Amino acid sequence: MHEVHSGFRAASGFIVKNTEYQGDLTAQIKMTDVAVDKNVPAGSLPSTEKEPDDLMEEKNEENQTEAAAEGEGAASDVYRYIKGDLFTSEIFKVEIQNLPKYIGFNDLKKFLNKHGINPHKIKLFSRQMFAFVTFKNQEERDKAMKAVHGMQWKSKVLSVRLAKPKADPILKKRKQEEETEGGPPGAKRTAGGQEVEEDEEEPLDIQIANAVTPLWNVPYEEQLKRKEKEVEGVLLKLTREIGNNNKAMLPWLFVQKEKYNKMCCPLEAIRPSPVQTEYRNKCEFVIGVGADGEDKTVGFRLGKYKGGSCAVVSPSETTHVSSEAKRVVQEFQQFIRTTPYAVYSPETYEGHWRQLTVRTSRIKQTMAIVFFNPQKLQKEELEELKRNLRQYFTEGEGKESGLTSLYFVRMGQRTSAGTEDLPCEHVTGEECIHEELLGLKFRISPHSFFQTNTPAAEVLYSAVGEWAQLDQDSTVLDVCCGTGTIGISLAKRVKKVIGIELCQEAVQDAKANAEANGLTNVEFHCGKAEDVLPTVLNAVVSPNVTAIVDPPRAGLHSKVILAIRRAEHLKRLVYVACNAKAAMNNFIDLCRAPSNRVRGAPFRPVRAMAVDLFPQTMHCETILLFERVDYSSNTDSQTTET
Repeated sequence: MHEVHSGFRAASGFIVKNTEYQGDLTAQIKMTDVAVDKNVPAGSLPSTEKEPDDLMEEKNEENQTEAAAEGEGAASDVYRYIKGDLFTSEIFKVEIQNLPKYIGFNDLKKFLNKHGINPHKIKLFSRQMFAFVTFKNQEERDKAMKAVHGMQWKSKVLSVRLAKPKADPILKKRKQEEETEGGPPGAKRTAGGQEVEEDEEEPLDIQIANAVTPLWNVPYEEQLKRKEKEVEGVLLKLTREIGNNNKAMLPWLFVQKEKYNKMCCPLEAIRPSPVQTEYRNKCEFVIGVGADGEDKTVGFRLGKYKGGSCAVVSPSETTHVSSEAKRVVQEFQQFIRTTPYAVYSPETYEGHWRQLTVRTSRIKQTMAIVFFNPQKLQKEELEELKRNLRQYFTEGEGKESGLTSLYFVRMGQRTSAGTEDLPCEHVTGEECIHEELLGLKFRISPHSFFQTNTPAAEVLYSAVGEWAQLDQDSTVLDVCCGTGTIGISLAKRVKKVIGIELCQEAVQDAKANAEANGLTNVEFHCGKAEDVLPTVLNAVVSPNVTAIVDPPRAGLHSKVILAIRRAEHLKRLVYVACNAKAAMNNFIDLCRAPSNRVRGAPFRPVRAMAVDLFPQTMHCETILLFERVDYSSNTDSQTTET
């Protein structure tokens, strides 16, 4: 599914960075405290900067001991990031205590939403029965404290108190190092009074391979087996959840489990990626100090900011980045080293060069998007910098990179919780790049989502088309459609395609792509899926409606699921999940028994399969086919629960 970083893509009410695994610099953060806004895959690297919100991501025990850091030194050091005018929800943070046992993140989020509370981020510690919750402003925080304190939930009386912000992980780590044995960072460790030499580190190319492509040294067949096993675990959990949430399905579930090795539906063999190396058509690179000490290095981070690491390593030896992207990185790095501007520091918020995004296509077109913090530079200086960039890549040494499109983005500090796409200033070349997929042509703008592995996307979309069981009377709802790839690839086989997408730039691309491919039975709507889909569903009169959903990592908004459940004429749904575990609540809500809240006959899973779009990592796409339970059949009869 969707990628993590340029072009924030939210098909639901969450602000979700499009999910992509691995070279992408948003896919470089592991968000275990699931932001209500963002959710990023595990096993990836940290984002270009430490956004203050990401500081919530340290361990539970640190939260419990942070009250000790009240000295003047601590306040002016590890808490320095909260002192300026920049936005961080850490200053609007509360701790909710005495939570019920066995609740999950989504349970807490739904509970808060039910009472009119809109958290910015949530970090839940279920074993300790408390959670940290941040808000976008003081008004929302105070409203939550007043509403939740003393409230009863599942026989538990909740209590709320203010919580201190997290310490800056880099500064905290540095301080700890300096305090250890009274020595400076990097001092030799001691054991029993004896000096011990630090273990010799692995070469940087091995370290970065382990960070961004953790399965690089695992045979591909074994990688596929591991991914298939992960999806099997998801289906086993879904089977249990269906039994817990829809008792009327138990007879059917019993038969399915007997047939399919305790799973609710058959799991078909994983489909491999046609290419296992140099497959990424989009990568987002950090600009920082190299792990080798070289300043202005463009590449990937070795670790996460929350782990105290900002060191950057070149992608030159990575297996998943294309040679075209590596060439652009090398030429761009050479250019910025000739400029007087420093790299941006996520620790001090000073400096300029922040990020480089490179997009490539199989027809040899390459786009680069340069992210630059202007700080207090004058307009004339910025214009001169853009002229120099243009000259370098069109007439200078950078011409050898083969760049066909260049953009410049002024990326300053956030002063509010908004996540609107930053405007891209076109510097030179074409305004878009183009790609061919399944014999069709697609236009791709800077912020638009397009699957990161084009050959594997063809495998994925072919499977989706096969499972959807379409004919000339079918109407397809393509929810979270991006640039329209799925709907457009199916348009010639159906009566009508209706696409829904949040990103305006992607919708414009989708319309242009439909026109470029001579399609007249396709329409696209821009907006949040939860706002647009109910209206679209009500307007569709076709008796043969199939929905195809390909949402961001956090899944669909609950309002989208409720609208799908109410639309009884929608009989079949193909769910493409980039993270099936994160989408579990969607799966459960599709299958749960009807109630006063969830109206309409439930769905049930009938087929599942993994498709590998991310070789050398543990990530894959999962397709699940859901079909509506037929009430006219005695075996499918159900009782409404209230």
